[in-house]
Amino acid sequence: MANEQEAVEKTTEIINPQLLNDPIGYFHNNQQIILDFCLNLTYAIIILVLGWLVAKVVSKITLKVLSRSKVEATVARFVSNIIKYAILVFVITAALSRVGIQTASFVAIIGAASFAIGMSLQGSLSNFASGVLLLLFRPIKVGEYIEVAGLAGTVEEVTIFTTTLLTPDNKFIIIPNSAVSSGNIINYSRQEDRRVDFVFGISYDSDIDKARTALEEMFKKDSRILQDKGIQIVVGELAASSINLTCRVWVKGADYWDVFFAHNENAVKTLRAANIDIPFQTINVIQK
Repeated sequence: MANEQEAVEKTTEIINPQLLNDPIGYFHNNQQIILDFCLNLTYAIIILVLGWLVAKVVSKITLKVLSRSKVEATVARFVSNIIKYAILVFVITAALSRVGIQTASFVAIIGAASFAIGMSLQGSLSNFASGVLLLLFRPIKVGEYIEVAGLAGTVEEVTIFTTTLLTPDNKFIIIPNSAVSSGNIINYSRQEDRRVDFVFGISYDSDIDKARTALEEMFKKDSRILQDKGIQIVVGELAASSINLTCRVWVKGADYWDVFFAHNENAVKTLRAANIDIPFQTINVIQK
């Protein structure tokens, strides 16, 4: 603080009305002050040049390290730029202090401006922070089918502020990243295999073992079903008008919907061919 105050006093002495009225006499009488000011100005320029070089080198090193760590390119560039500008702010503050300019008010102005900007951009900053986390930890990736914020679709792009999905019926959805990171994310594509669950109802008069055998044979004929993972057919529920058989098979993720739709139809044909009754709800109307 003492050095800074001394530099301020010397700068004030240089900016003196005598400089305009009698410049030659002024320079003759204040040689030491002028010399000190020029020396401080030189030091300030050196600080700026060296600081700029250090900021540039550190930024490049940070970018390379993050890239080698397989961090998302957008996040790597952002972190690299943040470090660079933080160093430059420190360097500029040090240079201004060296030539005698009060930096306390300068720092206060930067702090107040940052606070005001942060308050006015709360929503955007929240999306930005969420985007950084999504790109850094990668809970979702481009091409994966996910369900998030009550919406489902294939991930088209994950940016700093938004995530875009493409639904199976070709709808393009843009979701703020804050909504993605703050809720549950169901990722249907991260695992290679998926289990397909079916529920088929048969009447109470039907033979359960016969129905189980017919359905098992139906599943074994499908090459898309992963036989090594087993086929499970159990009584899942004794409902009001039917015995509900729960069937579970495993398939590759890409075959999920094809298998699901195909065997909903095949089960009806298979059970009918085996003379297994498929009950349906009826309403008896009694007229008095």
